[in-house]
Amino acid sequence: MKQELDKLLCEKYPKMMVNRNKSMQETCMCWGFECGDGWFNILDQLMGNIQHHIDWNLRQRQVAVDYNSKAAPESMRTVPELVPQVTLDQVKEKFGTLRFYYTGGDNYIDGMVRLAESMSGVICEGCGNVGERRGGGWVHTYCTPCEEARELARKQYDEKETE
Repeated sequence: MKQELDKLLCEKYPKMMVNRNKSMQETCMCWGFECGDGWFNILDQLMGNIQHHIDWNLRQRQVAVDYNSKAAPESMRTVPELVPQVTLDQVKEKFGTLRFYYTGGDNYIDGMVRLAESMSGVICEGCGNVGERRGGGWVHTYCTPCEEARELARKQYDEKETE
């Protein structure tokens, strides 16, 4: 992913990016987002929805604590379970789809992640248009124009290497 897009995600979602500047012995996020620019919108939406879910849960917990302390006896008080803050461990392409490894969250967030990962299988990693999974050895998801450009670049590289 381009450095400016990587930086934008880091700035928009700082709570998730606590591992971003750690060493490679501590985290794979030291290498940034290891996927194409075409999946930026998937990541932006996913991370925004995750952070909204976590923040909403914290507000709901506070409302329940405030309300319950005034309105209900202690034995009847219920407070929503805390959703742990999500922190990213690694984000990359693997077998033509997005992989989003993280710590924290809950089952709802797990569902969001699985949906985003499956969506990446039909969205071009290069440009974000409709794509399809291609390839034999290295599986990737590209649209036809991006695939043709990749093939042309590979042929030119191979020709240059044989000279």
